[in-house]
Amino acid sequence: MKNIFTKIYNWVDERVKLEDLVKFMGKKYVPVHRHSIWYYFGGVSLFFFIIQVTTGILLLFYYKGSSDLAFESVQFIMSKVQFGWLVRSIHAWAANLFILSAFIHMFSVYFEKAYRKPREITWVTGMLMFFMCLGFGFSGYLLPWNTLSFFATKVGTDIAGAVPIIGEPLRTFIRGGDDVSGATLSRLFGFHVALFPGIFTILLAIHLILIQRQGISEPMHFEEQHSSEKKTMPFFPNFLLRDLLLWLIVLNVLAILAVFFPADLGVKADPFSSAPAGIKPEWYFLFMFQSLKYFPSHILFAEGEVVGILLFGAAGLLWLLIPFWDRKSSRGEQNRFVNYLGIFAVIFIIILTILGWRS
Repeated sequence: MKNIFTKIYNWVDERVKLEDLVKFMGKKYVPVHRHSIWYYFGGVSLFFFIIQVTTGILLLFYYKGSSDLAFESVQFIMSKVQFGWLVRSIHAWAANLFILSAFIHMFSVYFEKAYRKPREITWVTGMLMFFMCLGFGFSGYLLPWNTLSFFATKVGTDIAGAVPIIGEPLRTFIRGGDDVSGATLSRLFGFHVALFPGIFTILLAIHLILIQRQGISEPMHFEEQHSSEKKTMPFFPNFLLRDLLLWLIVLNVLAILAVFFPADLGVKADPFSSAPAGIKPEWYFLFMFQSLKYFPSHILFAEGEVVGILLFGAAGLLWLLIPFWDRKSSRGEQNRFVNYLGIFAVIFIIILTILGWRS
């Protein structure tokens, strides 16, 4: 068996020069310190994206992207297609875990100050991918065309419509009309399976190329150490094998969740029925949804909801541009305000998500 693999490797190496790639990967080193565990969440996020693409392609063989057939096609997948229920459950759970790992990866990069020069573009592309993760979640939520997803999409697009100036055109663009309808489903289906994956793949390629060119960022205290005191490990095969081992563990967790807690389909959406009581968005939007409840109806001359939306938009923009205004980190100095801001953001998201879930 070993001889067979050796012959295959030599055959491919003669044609594509694998040896050069192996030597290049062997020269890449990963810093080893007490925070090294956070390096793996970028790879975990990538792994969940691969699972999303794979299971999404399998679901596309049977899914029908129209309001008349969407619910029935998902029902057919879950009841008639062999292992269809499992593939859909894996797709649904992987979507949630994908966003969770992206959250963890984003905050780990933030607290490690890995957005410092020369990694500003790496941070920006990563944040744009994070926003697209949320876009994947929103666009895919309506596709089963059940009651919960229908009215949650209606609420979500109404919130987007409250944005001053661009709100109404944005809501009409997302819905494909004035109301949530079959046109909305077709439009979000196109976003979910074509437009968003294409843009995300381009950003991912740029992000990975930048990481390879710049290497993995080192914490400030690690950079201050003498080169002889620093511990590192080769990217290939040491770090890569550890990454693959974590992927295997994550895959087992995903399989357990999909088998024992399969995705529910619910009841087919009826646009003429009333919205169910206590309608809520998915957990990753819950902190924003819950926050808007605490704003008064009017703040000065503006509606409270509009003010809340603008504040979240401004916060997202500041977060995206942090490499350009946190100048202390660029000079290798600690900025405690940025640390406190990140801690506040984590606590705020966790508490508001719990309150929204319990309400």
